[in-house]
Amino acid sequence: MTKPRILLFDSGMGGLTVARAVRAAEPEATLIYAADNAAFPYGAWDEPLLVKRIVAVVGKLVAETTPDLVVIACNTASTLALAALRERYAVPFVGTVPAIKPAAEQTKSGLIGVLATPGTVNREYTRTLIHTYAYHCKVFLHGAKRLAEIAEGKLKGQAVDMDELKSEIMPVFRKRDDKTTDVVVLGCTHYPLLLDEIRQAAPWPVTYIDPAPAIARRVSDLLRSAKGTGARMNGAQHGTVFLTSARGRGNESLAAYAAMGFGSNEVLDLPV
Repeated sequence: MTKPRILLFDSGMGGLTVARAVRAAEPEATLIYAADNAAFPYGAWDEPLLVKRIVAVVGKLVAETTPDLVVIACNTASTLALAALRERYAVPFVGTVPAIKPAAEQTKSGLIGVLATPGTVNREYTRTLIHTYAYHCKVFLHGAKRLAEIAEGKLKGQAVDMDELKSEIMPVFRKRDDKTTDVVVLGCTHYPLLLDEIRQAAPWPVTYIDPAPAIARRVSDLLRSAKGTGARMNGAQHGTVFLTSARGRGNESLAAYAAMGFGSNEVLDLPV
C-alpha cells in the first residue's frame, strides 16, 4: 500500500505544530511542509490580493508535490481562502479555524478568551463561529500583533521577552463578577510554540485549546476515504520544506525546521 502524501501549508513556522500532530497520527505518511515566508506575516496584506496569492502558491505546490491531501495549517489562510482552494483544486483540503466550538463546550465560567492574529479577530468568519457556537458565552477576542513573530523567534533560538509576551496575552484574561476566563483558544498555529511561556505569563491557570490534535484526526478520517496518488513522487521527499523566499534559508531557520522533522529544503519558483 502506498504511503499517503500530505502537504502542510502555512505563512511561516506555525504550521509545524500541526505537522507534529499529523506525524503522531499518521506516522507512515510522507509529510511535506511549505512556508510562504516571502509573504509572512499575512496580517499586513490586502485580503483580495492575499487570497489570489494563496491560491497561486498552493496551486504551484500541489503541482510540485502531488499530495493526497493538503492541510492549510494557518487560520488566516483558511478563513480567507479555503473555499477558493476547494473550488480550484480537486485534492482534499483540511483547514484550520479558531476552536470556538470546543471552547464553548469546555468553559465552566462562560468566559472565553481567543488569542488570534488581528486579521482573524476582525474576520466575519470568526464572528459567525461565535454567534453559532458560543452565543451563550462572553468571548474576549484579542488580535495579538507580535505573538506569531515571537514564536518564530523562539524556534530560531531567540529568547522570549516575557514582558512583551504578557502584554500580548493579557487582554483575554478577564474577570466578570466572581468569574474569570477559564478557556483560552490559541487561534493561530504559531501560538502553541509559546505555550510554556504563555502559561508562565498568565495571571491564573486556564485550559488552552490547541487545534492541532483535532486537525490531525480530520486528516486521518479523510485519508481513510481518499484514493492515494502518492506513487507520483515528483522529487519532493518526506521531510522536505518548501520556502517562497531564500531568506528563510538562514542557519537558525533551517535548524528550527530540521528540529521539527523537516531537514531538507527547497525554494519554490513562483510566478507571483
